Amino acid sequence: MSSFGAILKNELYKTIRRPRSYIGIGVISFICVMLQSAFYQDGKEILSFVTQQFESTFQIQGEVLNGNLICFIVLQTLIVQMPLLVALVTGDLVSGEIAQGTIRFLLTRPASRTQIIIAKWIAGLFYTLILLLVLGFFALFVSKWIFGDGDLMALNSEGLTVIRADDIQWRWGLAFVIAFLSLGVVAGLANLLSAIMDNSITPIVSVMAIIIVFTIIGMFDLPSFDLVKPFLFTTHMISWKSLFEDPVPMQDILFSCGVLVVHIIVFLLASIWIFNKKDMKA
Repeated sequence: MSSFGAILKNELYKTIRRPRSYIGIGVISFICVMLQSAFYQDGKEILSFVTQQFESTFQIQGEVLNGNLICFIVLQTLIVQMPLLVALVTGDLVSGEIAQGTIRFLLTRPASRTQIIIAKWIAGLFYTLILLLVLGFFALFVSKWIFGDGDLMALNSEGLTVIRADDIQWRWGLAFVIAFLSLGVVAGLANLLSAIMDNSITPIVSVMAIIIVFTIIGMFDLPSFDLVKPFLFTTHMISWKSLFEDPVPMQDILFSCGVLVVHIIVFLLASIWIFNKKDMKA
């Protein structure tokens, strides 16, 4: 096995065996089951208040409360919280070892600093993928098993959109791809801050602070903020919701994906440059 392969294998192993890695998996599983249980008990009553205002306009047929609707609700709920779960693990992949002094042992191995930081970056993306797979399993497959399949009534910026069940699977697939890119940006930012800072907590808190500030900027419709909104990754993290519009604004979605990919690349290159310049004092 090459030196990079050995480093990558070691980083993946360390990521999997860390107790905090299972916090995110547990939180996602718990929230999904909690929401599914609540909607199973009271969902029809809650939705009846929403649908009755549309019944005078058009006739609603079929079961509105179905697995696709539950998945849409769960995804909207958790996608806001998942950056914290990602940063909780990826925020100290480098700084944690610097604080403990184990990074010096890692640097004695036959691998360059660039290979080490890339291995840690891949380990962060691997953990991000695991979280999304857990989310997809509970939010989509378990929800469809409990509530069944059906057309999706989605509320978005354009109003109420009904997506047919036979036209929704590809939308879910792309939605989770965009979610992975969005959380990949968070993992990349956390990896970058982890390479800059020398303690475990500060990068995690800094990632969340940056996301909060960017989100607040995106909430206000002010001319000065409008100039920077297109360049903020938080603006494009919710672009998955556009997949559930009709017609789908594919050009806007591709632009958002491009912005997210550029952020991932920039954060990775910055991490490599900083880590190679960093002075690891004994």
